Amino acid sequence: MSNTFNLVESGSVTTPSGFLAVGVTAGFKRSGAPDFAMILSEKPATAGGAFTSCKFAAAPVQLCRRRLQNGKTFRAVIINSGNANACTGAPGDAAAEKSAGMAADALKVTPEEVFTASTGRIGVQLNLETIRKGISLAVPALSRNGGPLAAQAIMTTDTVPKHCAVTFQADGKTVSIGAMTKGAGMIDPSLKALHATMLCFITTDAALTREQLSAMVECNIEKSFNRITVDGDMSTNDTVLLMANGASGVVIQPGSPEEALFREALLAVMQNLARRMVLDGEGATKFIEIKIEHAPSYGDAKKAAEAVANSLLCKTAWFGNDPNWGRVIAALGYSGAEFDPAKTDIFYGDLPVVKDGGDAGTPESVLVDVVRQREFTVRVDFKSGDADYWVWTSDVSYEYVKINADYHT
Repeated sequence: MSNTFNLVESGSVTTPSGFLAVGVTAGFKRSGAPDFAMILSEKPATAGGAFTSCKFAAAPVQLCRRRLQNGKTFRAVIINSGNANACTGAPGDAAAEKSAGMAADALKVTPEEVFTASTGRIGVQLNLETIRKGISLAVPALSRNGGPLAAQAIMTTDTVPKHCAVTFQADGKTVSIGAMTKGAGMIDPSLKALHATMLCFITTDAALTREQLSAMVECNIEKSFNRITVDGDMSTNDTVLLMANGASGVVIQPGSPEEALFREALLAVMQNLARRMVLDGEGATKFIEIKIEHAPSYGDAKKAAEAVANSLLCKTAWFGNDPNWGRVIAALGYSGAEFDPAKTDIFYGDLPVVKDGGDAGTPESVLVDVVRQREFTVRVDFKSGDADYWVWTSDVSYEYVKINADYHT
Protein backbone atom coordinates (compact mmCIF):
# COMPACT_ATOMS: atom_id res chain seq x y z
CA MET A 1 0.00 0.00 0.00
CA SER A 2 1.29 3.44 -0.90
CA ASN A 3 2.44 5.70 1.92
CA THR A 4 0.33 8.45 0.38
CA PHE A 5 -3.05 6.81 0.95
CA ASN A 6 -4.59 4.46 3.49
CA LEU A 7 -6.74 1.40 2.88
CA VAL A 8 -9.92 1.21 4.95
CA GLU A 9 -10.83 -2.49 4.88
CA SER A 10 -14.19 -1.86 6.52
CA GLY A 11 -14.87 1.09 4.23
CA SER A 12 -17.61 1.12 1.64
CA VAL A 13 -19.45 3.24 -0.91
CA THR A 14 -20.64 5.48 1.94
CA THR A 15 -17.14 6.25 3.23
CA PRO A 16 -16.89 9.25 0.83
CA SER A 17 -18.84 12.29 2.01
CA GLY A 18 -22.25 12.89 0.51
CA PHE A 19 -23.15 9.30 -0.32
CA LEU A 20 -25.95 7.24 1.24
CA ALA A 21 -26.75 3.58 0.64
CA VAL A 22 -28.83 0.67 1.86
CA GLY A 23 -29.64 -2.96 1.17
CA VAL A 24 -33.13 -4.43 1.69
CA THR A 25 -35.15 -7.55 0.97
CA ALA A 26 -37.54 -6.86 -1.90
CA GLY A 27 -38.40 -10.48 -2.74
CA PHE A 28 -36.27 -11.41 -5.75
CA LYS A 29 -34.59 -14.24 -3.83
CA ARG A 30 -36.66 -17.13 -2.59
CA SER A 31 -34.24 -17.42 0.32
CA GLY A 32 -35.46 -14.13 1.78
CA ALA A 33 -31.94 -12.72 1.80
CA PRO A 34 -31.36 -9.02 0.99
CA ASP A 35 -31.66 -8.51 -2.75
CA PHE A 36 -32.09 -4.82 -3.54
CA ALA A 37 -29.51 -2.07 -3.06
CA MET A 38 -29.55 1.66 -3.59
CA ILE A 39 -26.76 4.25 -3.65
CA LEU A 40 -27.61 7.95 -3.55
CA SER A 41 -25.35 10.96 -3.98
CA GLU A 42 -26.72 13.90 -2.03
CA LYS A 43 -25.19 16.21 -4.64
CA PRO A 44 -25.18 15.83 -8.45
CA ALA A 45 -22.23 13.65 -9.45
CA THR A 46 -20.24 13.06 -12.59
CA ALA A 47 -19.67 9.46 -13.64
CA GLY A 48 -17.59 7.09 -15.75
CA GLY A 49 -18.05 3.42 -16.42
CA ALA A 50 -17.13 0.23 -18.22
CA PHE A 51 -19.35 -2.65 -19.25
CA THR A 52 -19.38 -6.19 -20.57
CA SER A 53 -18.30 -6.75 -24.16
CA CYS A 54 -20.75 -9.68 -24.39
CA LYS A 55 -23.06 -9.18 -27.39
CA PHE A 56 -26.02 -10.27 -25.24
CA ALA A 57 -25.56 -7.25 -22.97
CA ALA A 58 -28.39 -7.03 -20.45
CA ALA A 59 -31.03 -4.29 -20.44
CA PRO A 60 -29.52 -2.43 -17.44
CA VAL A 61 -26.11 -2.42 -19.13
CA GLN A 62 -27.61 -0.83 -22.22
CA LEU A 63 -29.43 1.73 -20.08
CA CYS A 64 -26.22 2.67 -18.24
CA ARG A 65 -24.37 3.10 -21.53
CA ARG A 66 -27.05 5.49 -22.76
CA ARG A 67 -26.98 7.42 -19.50
CA LEU A 68 -23.22 7.95 -19.67
CA GLN A 69 -23.33 8.98 -23.31
CA ASN A 70 -26.17 11.46 -22.89
CA GLY A 71 -26.15 12.63 -19.29
CA LYS A 72 -24.02 15.18 -17.48
CA THR A 73 -24.74 14.53 -13.81
CA PHE A 74 -26.16 11.60 -11.85
CA ARG A 75 -27.66 10.97 -8.45
CA ALA A 76 -28.37 7.28 -7.84
CA VAL A 77 -27.88 3.62 -8.66
CA ILE A 78 -30.38 0.86 -7.98
CA ILE A 79 -29.25 -2.77 -8.08
CA ASN A 80 -31.36 -5.90 -7.85
CA SER A 81 -29.97 -9.36 -7.18
CA GLY A 82 -31.85 -12.47 -8.26
CA ASN A 83 -32.87 -11.44 -11.78
CA ALA A 84 -30.37 -10.40 -14.48
CA ASN A 85 -32.95 -8.77 -16.79
CA ALA A 86 -30.85 -10.16 -19.65
CA CYS A 87 -32.17 -11.62 -22.92
CA THR A 88 -35.58 -10.20 -22.05
CA GLY A 89 -36.12 -8.19 -25.25
CA ALA A 90 -38.16 -5.01 -25.46
CA PRO A 91 -40.07 -5.74 -22.22
CA GLY A 92 -36.75 -5.99 -20.38
CA ASP A 93 -35.55 -2.69 -21.83
CA ALA A 94 -38.80 -1.05 -20.79
CA ALA A 95 -38.54 -2.56 -17.30
CA ALA A 96 -35.07 -1.10 -16.82
CA GLU A 97 -36.33 2.34 -17.85
CA LYS A 98 -39.42 2.06 -15.63
CA SER A 99 -37.27 0.95 -12.68
CA ALA A 100 -35.14 4.06 -13.04
CA GLY A 101 -38.26 6.19 -13.33
CA MET A 102 -39.80 4.73 -10.16
CA ALA A 103 -36.59 5.32 -8.24
CA ALA A 104 -36.35 8.86 -9.60
CA ASP A 105 -39.90 9.66 -8.48
CA ALA A 106 -39.20 8.38 -4.98
CA LEU A 107 -35.89 10.25 -4.73
CA LYS A 108 -37.24 13.42 -6.39
CA VAL A 109 -34.59 13.40 -9.12
CA THR A 110 -34.89 12.92 -12.89
CA PRO A 111 -34.93 9.41 -14.42
CA GLU A 112 -31.86 10.29 -16.49
CA GLU A 113 -29.92 10.70 -13.23
CA VAL A 114 -30.53 7.08 -12.16
CA PHE A 115 -28.42 4.08 -13.16
CA THR A 116 -29.73 0.52 -12.91
CA ALA A 117 -27.89 -2.79 -12.54
CA SER A 118 -29.07 -6.36 -12.20
CA THR A 119 -27.61 -9.79 -11.45
CA GLY A 120 -29.13 -13.25 -11.28
CA ARG A 121 -30.94 -15.57 -13.64
CA ILE A 122 -30.90 -14.80 -17.36
CA GLY A 123 -34.04 -14.81 -19.50
CA VAL A 124 -36.58 -14.02 -16.78
CA GLN A 125 -38.66 -10.85 -17.01
CA LEU A 126 -38.09 -8.31 -14.25
CA ASN A 127 -40.99 -8.01 -11.80
CA LEU A 128 -41.65 -4.29 -11.48
CA GLU A 129 -43.79 -4.74 -8.37
CA THR A 130 -40.80 -6.28 -6.64
CA ILE A 131 -38.69 -3.33 -7.80
CA ARG A 132 -41.38 -0.98 -6.46
CA LYS A 133 -41.27 -2.74 -3.08
CA GLY A 134 -37.49 -2.52 -2.98
CA ILE A 135 -37.59 1.21 -3.70
CA SER A 136 -40.28 1.82 -1.06
CA LEU A 137 -38.17 0.04 1.55
CA ALA A 138 -34.84 1.49 0.47
CA VAL A 139 -35.53 5.22 0.21
CA PRO A 140 -36.47 5.83 3.85
CA ALA A 141 -33.65 3.57 5.03
CA LEU A 142 -30.81 5.27 3.12
CA SER A 143 -27.93 5.89 5.50
CA ARG A 144 -24.35 7.08 5.80
CA ASN A 145 -23.69 3.67 7.34
CA GLY A 146 -25.53 1.69 4.69
CA GLY A 147 -22.62 0.74 2.43
CA PRO A 148 -22.00 -2.71 3.93
CA LEU A 149 -25.73 -3.49 3.73
CA ALA A 150 -25.75 -2.54 0.06
CA ALA A 151 -22.74 -4.82 -0.58
CA GLN A 152 -24.62 -7.69 1.07
CA ALA A 153 -27.75 -7.11 -1.01
CA ILE A 154 -25.98 -7.45 -4.37
CA MET A 155 -24.55 -10.91 -3.62
CA THR A 156 -25.63 -14.03 -5.51
CA THR A 157 -23.32 -17.03 -5.10
CA ASP A 158 -20.81 -14.88 -3.21
CA THR A 159 -20.08 -16.17 0.28
CA VAL A 160 -18.99 -12.80 1.69
CA PRO A 161 -19.79 -9.16 0.88
CA LYS A 162 -16.90 -7.26 -0.69
CA HIS A 163 -16.29 -3.60 0.03
CA CYS A 164 -13.42 -1.28 0.97
CA ALA A 165 -12.25 2.32 0.78
CA VAL A 166 -9.10 4.42 0.68
CA THR A 167 -8.40 7.91 1.96
CA PHE A 168 -5.69 10.44 1.15
CA GLN A 169 -4.90 14.10 1.69
CA ALA A 170 -5.16 16.75 -1.04
CA ASP A 171 -5.14 20.51 -0.56
CA GLY A 172 -5.23 19.95 3.19
CA LYS A 173 -8.49 18.01 2.95
CA THR A 174 -9.37 14.31 3.12
CA VAL A 175 -10.46 12.62 -0.09
CA SER A 176 -12.14 9.22 0.02
CA ILE A 177 -12.78 6.56 -2.59
CA GLY A 178 -15.20 3.79 -1.60
CA ALA A 179 -16.37 0.74 -3.50
CA MET A 180 -18.30 -2.50 -3.39
CA THR A 181 -18.31 -5.43 -5.76
CA LYS A 182 -19.92 -8.79 -6.24
CA GLY A 183 -18.94 -11.80 -8.27
CA ALA A 184 -17.88 -15.36 -7.52
CA GLY A 185 -18.57 -17.26 -10.73
CA MET A 186 -19.18 -16.54 -14.42
CA ILE A 187 -16.10 -14.38 -13.96
CA ASP A 188 -13.80 -13.58 -16.85
CA PRO A 189 -14.55 -9.93 -17.57
CA SER A 190 -13.65 -8.15 -20.76
CA LEU A 191 -14.89 -4.73 -19.86
CA LYS A 192 -15.03 -1.97 -22.41
CA ALA A 193 -15.43 1.70 -21.54
CA LEU A 194 -18.48 3.49 -23.31
CA HIS A 195 -19.75 -9.71 -16.43
CA ALA A 196 -23.13 -14.94 -11.34
CA THR A 197 -21.97 -11.40 -12.82
CA MET A 198 -19.24 -8.95 -11.92
CA LEU A 199 -20.66 -5.69 -10.60
CA CYS A 200 -18.59 -2.88 -9.11
CA PHE A 201 -19.78 0.48 -7.82
CA ILE A 202 -17.25 3.13 -6.82
CA THR A 203 -17.86 6.49 -5.16
CA THR A 204 -15.61 9.43 -4.40
CA ASP A 205 -16.10 12.80 -2.76
CA ALA A 206 -13.51 14.44 -5.02
CA ALA A 207 -14.62 16.47 -8.04
CA LEU A 208 -13.54 15.12 -11.44
CA THR A 209 -14.85 15.49 -14.96
CA ARG A 210 -16.59 12.73 -16.86
CA GLU A 211 -13.60 12.55 -19.17
CA GLN A 212 -11.21 12.06 -16.24
CA LEU A 213 -13.37 9.35 -14.68
CA SER A 214 -13.85 7.45 -17.93
CA ALA A 215 -10.13 7.54 -18.70
CA MET A 216 -9.22 6.31 -15.22
CA VAL A 217 -11.74 3.47 -15.26
CA GLU A 218 -10.62 2.38 -18.71
CA CYS A 219 -6.97 2.44 -17.68
CA ASN A 220 -7.37 0.75 -14.29
CA ILE A 221 -9.68 -2.09 -15.30
CA GLU A 222 -6.87 -3.38 -17.50
CA LYS A 223 -4.81 -3.92 -14.34
CA SER A 224 -7.63 -5.16 -12.11
CA PHE A 225 -10.95 -6.66 -13.20
CA ASN A 226 -9.73 -7.60 -16.68
CA ARG A 227 -6.90 -9.58 -15.05
CA ILE A 228 -9.09 -12.02 -13.12
CA THR A 229 -10.80 -15.25 -14.08
CA VAL A 230 -12.70 -17.84 -12.08
CA ASP A 231 -14.15 -19.99 -14.84
CA GLY A 232 -13.45 -18.31 -18.17
CA ASP A 233 -17.10 -17.31 -18.68
CA MET A 234 -18.09 -13.70 -19.29
CA SER A 235 -21.42 -12.43 -18.01
CA THR A 236 -24.13 -10.48 -19.82
CA ASN A 237 -24.27 -7.92 -17.00
CA ASP A 238 -20.71 -6.93 -16.05
CA THR A 239 -20.66 -3.31 -14.93
CA VAL A 240 -18.23 -0.86 -13.32
CA LEU A 241 -19.58 2.57 -12.38
CA LEU A 242 -17.61 5.39 -10.74
CA MET A 243 -19.43 8.44 -9.36
CA ALA A 244 -17.75 11.64 -8.13
CA ASN A 245 -19.75 14.27 -6.23
CA GLY A 246 -17.08 16.75 -5.07
CA ALA A 247 -18.41 16.84 -1.48
CA SER A 248 -14.88 16.94 -0.03
CA GLY A 249 -14.27 20.30 -1.68
CA VAL A 250 -11.24 18.93 -3.53
CA VAL A 251 -11.12 19.44 -7.29
CA ILE A 252 -8.77 17.06 -9.09
CA GLN A 253 -7.24 19.01 -11.95
CA PRO A 254 -6.27 17.16 -15.15
CA GLY A 255 -2.55 16.47 -15.33
CA SER A 256 -1.95 17.40 -11.70
CA PRO A 257 -0.01 15.39 -9.07
CA GLU A 258 -3.35 14.95 -7.29
CA GLU A 259 -4.80 13.30 -10.39
CA ALA A 260 -1.89 10.83 -10.46
CA LEU A 261 -2.44 10.09 -6.76
CA PHE A 262 -6.18 9.65 -7.30
CA ARG A 263 -5.53 7.19 -10.15
CA GLU A 264 -3.12 5.21 -7.95
CA ALA A 265 -5.61 5.11 -5.06
CA LEU A 266 -8.43 4.08 -7.38
CA LEU A 267 -6.33 1.24 -8.76
CA ALA A 268 -5.62 0.04 -5.22
CA VAL A 269 -9.37 -0.14 -4.53
CA MET A 270 -10.09 -1.95 -7.79
CA GLN A 271 -7.26 -4.46 -7.31
CA ASN A 272 -8.28 -5.09 -3.71
CA LEU A 273 -11.80 -5.99 -4.78
CA ALA A 274 -10.67 -7.94 -7.86
CA ARG A 275 -8.46 -10.06 -5.60
CA ARG A 276 -11.36 -10.66 -3.18
CA MET A 277 -13.53 -11.84 -6.04
CA VAL A 278 -11.01 -14.54 -6.99
CA LEU A 279 -10.52 -15.57 -3.35
CA ASP A 280 -14.31 -15.94 -3.12
CA GLY A 281 -14.62 -17.76 -6.46
CA GLU A 282 -17.33 -20.40 -6.48
CA GLY A 283 -15.92 -23.39 -4.62
CA ALA A 284 -12.39 -21.97 -4.81
CA THR A 285 -9.74 -23.24 -2.40
CA LYS A 286 -6.71 -21.62 -4.06
CA PHE A 287 -5.64 -18.19 -5.33
CA ILE A 288 -3.03 -18.47 -8.09
CA GLU A 289 -1.12 -15.70 -9.82
CA ILE A 290 0.02 -16.56 -13.34
CA LYS A 291 3.01 -14.42 -14.35
CA ILE A 292 4.47 -14.41 -17.85
CA GLU A 293 7.86 -12.76 -18.24
CA HIS A 294 10.11 -11.82 -21.15
CA ALA A 295 7.61 -12.69 -23.87
CA PRO A 296 8.11 -11.46 -27.46
CA SER A 297 5.08 -9.15 -27.21
CA TYR A 298 2.33 -8.02 -24.85
CA GLY A 299 -0.19 -10.01 -26.89
CA ASP A 300 1.88 -13.19 -26.60
CA ALA A 301 2.25 -12.72 -22.84
CA LYS A 302 -1.50 -12.17 -22.44
CA LYS A 303 -2.45 -15.22 -24.54
CA ALA A 304 -0.08 -17.43 -22.55
CA ALA A 305 -1.23 -16.20 -19.13
CA GLU A 306 -4.92 -16.50 -19.93
CA ALA A 307 -4.53 -20.00 -21.40
CA VAL A 308 -2.93 -21.30 -18.19
CA ALA A 309 -5.33 -19.37 -15.93
CA ASN A 310 -8.40 -20.81 -17.68
CA SER A 311 -7.14 -24.38 -18.22
CA LEU A 312 -9.48 -26.83 -16.50
CA LEU A 313 -6.67 -29.37 -16.32
CA CYS A 314 -4.42 -26.89 -14.53
CA LYS A 315 -7.19 -25.69 -12.23
CA THR A 316 -8.24 -29.19 -11.21
CA ALA A 317 -4.61 -30.18 -10.64
CA TRP A 318 -4.17 -27.22 -8.31
CA PHE A 319 -7.31 -28.24 -6.41
CA GLY A 320 -5.86 -31.72 -6.00
CA ASN A 321 -2.46 -30.38 -4.83
CA ASP A 322 -0.91 -31.93 -7.93
CA PRO A 323 2.15 -30.03 -9.28
CA ASN A 324 1.64 -31.49 -12.76
CA TRP A 325 3.61 -28.97 -14.82
CA GLY A 326 2.85 -30.91 -18.00
CA ARG A 327 -0.59 -29.30 -17.93
CA VAL A 328 0.99 -25.84 -17.79
CA ILE A 329 3.22 -26.42 -20.80
CA ALA A 330 0.30 -27.89 -22.72
CA ALA A 331 -1.75 -24.75 -22.09
CA LEU A 332 1.18 -22.57 -23.11
CA GLY A 333 1.62 -24.63 -26.25
CA TYR A 334 -1.95 -24.22 -27.48
CA SER A 335 -2.31 -20.61 -26.32
CA GLY A 336 -1.36 -19.16 -29.70
CA ALA A 337 1.51 -17.24 -28.13
CA GLU A 338 4.80 -17.05 -30.00
CA PHE A 339 7.75 -18.35 -27.95
CA ASP A 340 10.62 -20.83 -28.10
CA PRO A 341 9.87 -23.93 -25.98
CA ALA A 342 13.61 -24.68 -25.75
CA LYS A 343 14.15 -21.39 -23.90
CA THR A 344 11.18 -21.62 -21.56
CA ASP A 345 11.54 -21.80 -17.78
CA ILE A 346 8.64 -22.38 -15.36
CA PHE A 347 8.59 -21.87 -11.59
CA TYR A 348 6.09 -22.83 -8.87
CA GLY A 349 6.71 -20.11 -6.34
CA ASP A 350 10.50 -19.77 -6.34
CA LEU A 351 11.10 -23.41 -7.25
CA PRO A 352 12.12 -24.31 -10.84
CA VAL A 353 9.95 -26.99 -12.43
CA VAL A 354 10.95 -26.52 -16.10
CA LYS A 355 14.37 -25.40 -17.33
CA ASP A 356 14.91 -24.69 -21.04
CA GLY A 357 11.79 -26.65 -21.91
CA GLY A 358 12.58 -29.77 -19.84
CA ASP A 359 12.28 -31.08 -16.30
CA ALA A 360 14.24 -28.86 -13.91
CA GLY A 361 14.71 -31.74 -11.49
CA THR A 362 12.95 -30.32 -8.42
CA PRO A 363 11.44 -33.28 -6.50
CA GLU A 364 7.68 -33.54 -6.79
CA SER A 365 7.39 -33.91 -3.02
CA VAL A 366 8.85 -30.42 -2.66
CA LEU A 367 6.57 -28.95 -5.33
CA VAL A 368 3.52 -30.39 -3.58
CA ASP A 369 4.26 -28.14 -0.62
CA VAL A 370 3.90 -25.13 -2.93
CA VAL A 371 0.59 -26.08 -4.52
CA ARG A 372 -0.89 -27.00 -1.14
CA GLN A 373 -0.72 -23.34 -0.15
CA ARG A 374 -3.83 -21.17 -0.22
CA GLU A 375 -1.95 -18.75 -2.49
CA PHE A 376 0.97 -19.34 -4.83
CA THR A 377 2.48 -18.11 -8.10
CA VAL A 378 3.14 -19.92 -11.37
CA ARG A 379 5.83 -17.97 -13.20
CA VAL A 380 6.80 -18.55 -16.83
CA ASP A 381 9.94 -17.00 -18.31
CA PHE A 382 10.05 -17.17 -22.11
CA LYS A 383 13.44 -15.42 -22.27
CA SER A 384 12.44 -14.06 -25.68
CA GLY A 385 11.59 -10.39 -25.18
CA ASP A 386 10.58 -7.63 -22.78
CA ALA A 387 6.80 -8.13 -22.45
CA ASP A 388 5.12 -9.22 -19.20
CA TYR A 389 1.55 -10.04 -18.18
CA TRP A 390 -0.19 -11.43 -15.10
CA VAL A 391 -3.59 -12.95 -14.30
CA TRP A 392 -5.23 -13.89 -11.01
CA THR A 393 -7.17 -17.15 -11.08
CA SER A 394 -8.59 -19.85 -8.81
CA ASP A 395 -8.77 -23.62 -8.80
CA VAL A 396 -11.86 -25.66 -9.71
CA SER A 397 -13.29 -27.89 -7.01
CA TYR A 398 -16.16 -30.33 -6.59
CA GLU A 399 -18.08 -27.48 -4.98
CA TYR A 400 -17.87 -25.38 -8.17
CA VAL A 401 -19.60 -28.14 -10.11
CA LYS A 402 -22.24 -28.55 -7.41
CA ILE A 403 -22.99 -24.81 -7.26
CA ASN A 404 -23.39 -24.48 -11.01
CA ALA A 405 -25.28 -27.74 -11.46
CA ASP A 406 -27.84 -26.69 -8.86
CA TYR A 407 -27.81 -22.92 -9.41
CA HIS A 408 -30.95 -20.91 -9.39
CA THR A 409 -31.56 -17.89 -7.22
